[in-house]
Amino acid sequence: MYRQNRIRANKRLKVFTWHVHGSYLYYLSQANVDFYIPFDAARTPGYGGKVGSFPWPPNLHEIPVESVKTCQFDVILFQSRRHYEVDQYEIFSRAQLSLPKVYLEHDPPREHPTDTAHVVTDPSVVLVHCTNFNRLMWNAKGVPSTVIDHGVVAPKAQYKGTLDKGIVVINNLGSRGRRLGSDIFEYARSHVPIDLVGMGSKELGGLGEVPHDELPEFISQYRFFFNPIRYTSLGLAIIEAMMIGMPIVGLATTELVSTIMSGVNGYTSLDPDELIGLMKALVDSPELARKLGDNAKAQALQRFSIERFARDWELLFHAVSKGRRPAPAFDSRMGRRSPVSVGSGV
Repeated sequence: MYRQNRIRANKRLKVFTWHVHGSYLYYLSQANVDFYIPFDAARTPGYGGKVGSFPWPPNLHEIPVESVKTCQFDVILFQSRRHYEVDQYEIFSRAQLSLPKVYLEHDPPREHPTDTAHVVTDPSVVLVHCTNFNRLMWNAKGVPSTVIDHGVVAPKAQYKGTLDKGIVVINNLGSRGRRLGSDIFEYARSHVPIDLVGMGSKELGGLGEVPHDELPEFISQYRFFFNPIRYTSLGLAIIEAMMIGMPIVGLATTELVSTIMSGVNGYTSLDPDELIGLMKALVDSPELARKLGDNAKAQALQRFSIERFARDWELLFHAVSKGRRPAPAFDSRMGRRSPVSVGSGV
C-alpha cells in the first residue's frame, strides 16, 4: 500500500471530514495525513464512522460526534451541502469554525447544468472538484477552486474477458432513473448480453451487490465495462475497471470524454445504437477487447495513480493549513494545470 516516503512536513496534519462516499474516503485515506471522521450511536449517513467492507488504514480515526468540539484539527474538509450549511454550526466549537476549510464537490450541479450557484460563497474556502467537467459546470462566483483528479489503488486482479458479455456497476440504478441511464441500460441489454451489479441491482434483474474488495476480480471475467450514465461525475468503478485492463464503453458525456479515447482504450458515442454495435464487436472479438483494455490500463496508471492523488491532497492540505493559495502553474509533464493550483471559480 502506498503511504511512505512522501511529503516531509514539520507537522503531521489532522484533517476532519465526514464519511460521505466510502470508496473515495478509502482512497483519500492513503494520503500521509491523519483523518478524523465522526460517528453517532445510530451510525446515520455521514456519521457512520468506519463502516463498510473497506480495509481502513490506521491513519483514519473515528470519533464520537459529541466529542468533536474537544479535539484539535488543522483543516476541515466538507463533502456535502448539509454538513457545510447546517452541521458545522452544531458540532464544532467557535474556535474550530475559524479553521481553514476545503469543500470537496463530488458531483456536477443538479438544478441547472450551467447556471447553478455553488453553496460555497466564502472566498476563504478552497473549492475542490474531482473532475474538470464539474468545475466547468458549477457557477462558483469567484470562490478559489481547483481540480484533483481521482486516484485509486491498483487492484491485484487482471483482466480475463472470458465471458461474452458486458458488466455495469451502478448502485440503485432503478431508483436513480434517467440521469444514471436506467433506460439506456435496459435498451442496450435488450440487444447485447450485459449484467448489472450494485446495491438494488436485483430489482432490475441484476446480480446484487459485490463487496468492494471482491469487485475487481468479479468484473475481470467480463468482456467490457459499460457506462450508461448521462450526467454525473467520473465513477470510480470505471477507473478501477481500467486499472485491471478492461475496455470501457459509454456515453460521450461529462468527464468520460477526456478519459476514454474512442477506438483506443474503449468507445464513446452519443448514439446508443452505435454503442450497441461497438459492444457487439467486442463480444465477437476478444483480441480487440484485450487491445483496448491494455491501453485503458496504461491510461489509468498514468492519470489515476494513487501516488499522484495522495500527493495532490497532501500538498493542498499543507498549503491551506498555512493560509496559502498556491499560484497557478502548468505541469508540462501532464500537459495540464497542476491539480494543486488554485484559481478563481469559473
